[in-house]
Amino acid sequence: MSSILFSILAIYIFIVIGFVAKMSFKERIDDKTVTLINVYFLQIFLTFWGLLIRPVDTNLFFAPSIYLFIVILVLIISAFVAKKIFEEKKEYSIATVAAIVGNTGNLGIPLNIAIFGEESIPYTTVINLMNVFVVYTIGVYYYSRGSFDVKTSLKNIAKLPILWAAAAAIILSVNDYKPKEEIMEVLMMGAYASIVMQLFLFGIYLYGTKITQISKRLTLWVISLKFIFLPAAAFLILSFIELDSMIKGIIFIELMVPLAIANVNFASLYDCKPKVVTALVFISSILFLGAIFAGVKVLTYL
Repeated sequence: MSSILFSILAIYIFIVIGFVAKMSFKERIDDKTVTLINVYFLQIFLTFWGLLIRPVDTNLFFAPSIYLFIVILVLIISAFVAKKIFEEKKEYSIATVAAIVGNTGNLGIPLNIAIFGEESIPYTTVINLMNVFVVYTIGVYYYSRGSFDVKTSLKNIAKLPILWAAAAAIILSVNDYKPKEEIMEVLMMGAYASIVMQLFLFGIYLYGTKITQISKRLTLWVISLKFIFLPAAAFLILSFIELDSMIKGIIFIELMVPLAIANVNFASLYDCKPKVVTALVFISSILFLGAIFAGVKVLTYL
């Protein structure tokens, strides 16, 4: 566990670089340009690389189906309750969706390997695949709704090339397509560039963000939803399902991971208070370093 925590902290060096770059060059670094390059170009490489690096086993889709059921259930409850608490449109969008857009890939996969071993990889891979579609449909819709109407928000989902890239990659993977080594190397270069740029963008938005000025009500809502309500709902539902304890544990951990940096991408892309979302991602990442130890203890009761 300590090695995984060290790896997480080591990754944050790119966040620091982004922070220092923005602090040094101020307005000469255009936040939106970085977002557009990453979302519309580099993340296509990340999507193909992530989905083609291992074959997708359709027999494993029961686990992500449970994951999706829990996410949708919490989303419905969150959307209903948040409507009564947050009157401002953008705050409502953030309150509804931020907590369910978790870092199931870059953090969730290595974390589950540390806890359950390499046997967890097939399950974490398909759960992360399901999360990709949650992020680029539900996530995009709600962040877009902070600034646009329903029709435009639905169009914004269809406009994202990542969603179509994911669909194409899944079709290729299911049909046993194995890219040549040279192709995978190109995809890997673009994928790592995308990951680094996401972290860099996070650092850019972190500069100038004053956590003390963010709505305490919104912060409390999102963090409580992420680390209390979502894990509690997962634990309750998983307790009534007959399933291998390791698979239950994987689903539970994947639902507990902190807010994904993808939240910042979409908040920036659709002008839905990106600095507020950046602060929420940062707070959840810090709190997760302690919450994960409590989460691991809960696994013994599943």
